[in-house]
Parts: sequence; structure tokens; C-alpha cells
Amino acid sequence: MPLIDRITLTQFAEEILTRAGMEPDKAETTAAVLVEGDMIGHETHGVSLLNWYVDALEDGSLAKAGSYEVVNDRGAAFVWDGRSLPGAWLLTKAIDLACERVRDHGVVTAAIRNCHHTCALSAFMRQVTEQGLIVQLSVSHPAASRVAPYGGTKPLLTPNPMAAGFPTSEDPILIDVSASITTTTMTQNLAKTGKKFPEAWAFTAAGEPTDDPREVTERGGTMMPLGGQLKGHKGFGLGLIVELLGQGLSGKGRANAPAGVFSQSAFLQVIDPAFFAGLGAFTAQSDFLASACRSNPSAPWNNGPVRMPGDSAARKRRLALEEGVPVGEVAWEKLCGHAAILGLPIPDVAV
Repeated sequence: MPLIDRITLTQFAEEILTRAGMEPDKAETTAAVLVEGDMIGHETHGVSLLNWYVDALEDGSLAKAGSYEVVNDRGAAFVWDGRSLPGAWLLTKAIDLACERVRDHGVVTAAIRNCHHTCALSAFMRQVTEQGLIVQLSVSHPAASRVAPYGGTKPLLTPNPMAAGFPTSEDPILIDVSASITTTTMTQNLAKTGKKFPEAWAFTAAGEPTDDPREVTERGGTMMPLGGQLKGHKGFGLGLIVELLGQGLSGKGRANAPAGVFSQSAFLQVIDPAFFAGLGAFTAQSDFLASACRSNPSAPWNNGPVRMPGDSAARKRRLALEEGVPVGEVAWEKLCGHAAILGLPIPDVAV
């Protein structure tokens, strides 16, 4: 797997997007978020997405330029219409504004409709936690249907990822999960390569459990909600929370979203512990909890000590900064193909 210096890879990704027509400020932010995704191990939501983004810029489904529309703004809460602009740019701008305002309000909440793809949600967490703030972020896609409501057979919801970042005295606690057992990208990738899920993570169109992702991508099946066949009501409930916060508060969702148009709805909230018991009091609790979890005796099936959410991401990020960012060979070959078409030189890599 090629390893590329972080700065080199970020500049390469930015140049591809700029040459493809994206405004420089949006290309810069999008490239940084994609590379951060690769650095923390979310390779399905890293620079491999550039291939799709370039195609989307060409067909117009991803807006190249412009700004969001302010639908409502009350200081401690605001709503934007993203106008199909890059999700990485929209979320970064909204998070930056929320972090700025939270020092006055304590809690700032936002909803954004009509975003293009929003990348790996955990890639946005550190920009908040490093300021001693808490962040919650969730996203849904009202024009798509991948997951049936618990007990049903017709796809209706999407995997609906949700993430949260909490500061500690050391590495932040970063939680990034979906309301479904698996993701759309993993399902599509496995189906393309003819591979199966590790377990029955989907239902056929008739509602029977299956480990074949093609039942979802080709035959009208559905991904299982988190909790699976027996406890999927829990994932169903989490998925509803994500949909209603992002779609309901932004005013754009399944009730009025055009079918087939890629347009995500996002919900975010930034919290300043200073308005509560204080940052020191918060980190005393987060540090203790993280330490208590990591020192918990390991179960026989666990190969190693207990890890906190975010530990693996922090380790991979440090390694990527030292040795280079790993990029999948297939994705790298496609990127190099786009670069050649756009007249860009290929950066050196270490294998």
C-alpha cells in the first residue's frame, strides 16, 4: 500500500479538486478532511472519494462554487441550506462558527440541509476537542433508502452515522458509529468484489437474514439496523433520532426531498464545558473514565487490552504523520489516472 507524506497528499488532492473546477477554499478544506479520514483509518471515506467527487463536479451534482444560504440564525442556533456544496467545507465552516459562538452561549446547535457528501464524521472531531470543547455530529441522506424500519422489509432509512468527540488530558474520546450494522460503502465494495459479509448483516427482500451484500445492492434487500435481527429496534431508534434532528430541524427530509438527488442533512452541536462545571471538572471525569476502561480486565476473546473509542484512530494518525498516509493501491491508481487527465504530476510514494 503506497505511503504518501501528509502535506504532499493534501496538496495533490487539493490540486485535483481545483483543476476539476472546485473553488480553491473549498478544495483546500475538502482535501484536508479527506486526508484526515485516511490518517485515522477511515480509508473508505478518505482520498479514494476524490474519484467520485471529480465525476460529481463534472456532472454538476457537486456544486463547484458559491456559498450557503442562511435559512435562520438566532445566535445559539442556525440553519443553512448547503446548495449542494462540498459537505467537508460546509461542516467545517459550521463547526468553526459554532466554536466561535459557544464561548458566549455555552451550547450552539446547527442543522444543514442540501449538503453534498460529508466525509468521515470523526475527521471533524479534533478541531473541536483540541479547543477543550465537546462536539456531536450526525448525518442522513433523505433521498436514499438502505435500511428498513425494524420488523419491516422495504428499505427506508440510511445508515445514519453519528459521531461525538470529548476532550481529555491526552487523546480525545472519539465515537463514530452508524445506526446500521454495516455501511453503504462497505456493502457496495463487497458486492463489487463478490465477497460476503462476515455474518448475516442484511436481509433479503423477503426479510430473511443473509450474508450476501448483493441481496442489498441488486435484489431489493436491506441492511440490518444496529442490533441485528433480535435487537435491531435499538439501531432503528438511533436512526430515527439522526433523521429527525438533521432533517426535521433543517426543514428538508423524506417528506420533501427530491428522489434520487444526492443531498445529505446534517445536525451538529458544540458544547463548552466552561458553562457547566468547568473544563477541569469535565476532563477529571473523562480522564478517569478512559483510564478505568483501559485498565479493565480483558475478556478471553479480546486480543489485547480494552481500547477507548478513538485510541486506534490516534495511533494510526501518529503513524501516518511519521511514516506517511496509507492509500489503497486501486484508489491510488485511479487518482493518478485523474491527475494525468488533469495535467498534474504524480507525487513520490514510499511502498
